[in-house]
Amino acid sequence: MRTVTTLARHPDFRIAAVRCRDDHAGWSAPEPSRVHGVVLTRRGGFRRRGRGGEEFVDRTVAYLTVPDEEQRFAHPAGGDDCTSLHLSARLWRDLFADRPAPAVRHVDARLDLAHRLLLRSAAAGDPDYAVAERLVRLVGAATGPTGGGRDGRVVERARAALHDEDPAAAGLIPLARALAVSPYRLSREFQALVGVPLTRYRNRLRVGRVLDRLEEGATSLAGLAAELGFTDQAHLTRTLRAHLDHTPAQLRRLLGKEGPPVNASGRAAAPA
Repeated sequence: MRTVTTLARHPDFRIAAVRCRDDHAGWSAPEPSRVHGVVLTRRGGFRRRGRGGEEFVDRTVAYLTVPDEEQRFAHPAGGDDCTSLHLSARLWRDLFADRPAPAVRHVDARLDLAHRLLLRSAAAGDPDYAVAERLVRLVGAATGPTGGGRDGRVVERARAALHDEDPAAAGLIPLARALAVSPYRLSREFQALVGVPLTRYRNRLRVGRVLDRLEEGATSLAGLAAELGFTDQAHLTRTLRAHLDHTPAQLRRLLGKEGPPVNASGRAAAPA
């Protein structure tokens, strides 16, 4: 029996948890793949035949699928839990424009951690940046380095687009396309040259805009979250805590029109 639960959905990708509870040593009938994808195992293991030959798949192995690839499976160990990453044909081309897509890759401990963090990110929301960046970094790390050196001009153009709230900067993937660079390469070069991941840099800009709006007297946090592109009010709150260690309510008291409360010495009191 196989169950599939969608964890995150975006026009260019879908992340799904797949649970299989079969128990058979023999090979299944051919199952043609319908998508470009990457499959990583979280628990258990199984045997697979595909374009890379035959292999035992467990958490140390990731495999990539392409449309119309014929696959067969055997489950001598009783079942498994996997993460399936479905990529649009366009994102697949974006990621593999300068290198071939391998059939099978070794999953080292760092990639295992990246897999776990992707799942946590998918549960938290923000598919356009936080989830997209973790996904393209994971796929890139799982499939080898890209060619070419670092290009500071691309990073500066990305910073300008984010600062100016260019419509192309609504997500990591469309931003990379606007800059004519792989999203994996943009993510790596941005962090290497700026010092923080692109998602955190973008959230730093948004936190600044939140502070501006709170100083101006904004009262509706749900409205503020929608205005500034957060998934919801909870996402806004998590982001502010991560960057400032304050809740929106604390910041509103500090930055509101009436100013922060003062203590006996005349200094601003610390937030509650």
